[in-house]
Amino acid sequence: MTETKNKNLDEPNIVKVSSKGQVVIPRIIRMKLGISSKSKLLVYRYDNGIVLKKLAIPDKTMELQEIYKRVDERISKYGELSEEEINTIIQKYRKQK
Repeated sequence: MTETKNKNLDEPNIVKVSSKGQVVIPRIIRMKLGISSKSKLLVYRYDNGIVLKKLAIPDKTMELQEIYKRVDERISKYGELSEEEINTIIQKYRKQK
């Protein structure tokens, strides 16, 4: 019988908890998951363990730039927009996401 290895699992690592409760995530795991110094992690207890999950938080600056671009395009084509028209553009953008 051949044993299949789960490609999503890495070899286990032992790490120490600092006096401040900090844990160093091994470099190879950080690299594979794209975790950097500004990454956000969700932390919760599960049974007798701790689960860390990388959060994908959208970049609000990029979203705002895209909305501003759409508003500017409409203004250049149709002239000034009302607050209601701008809100409609924002809602349409959010629905597309």
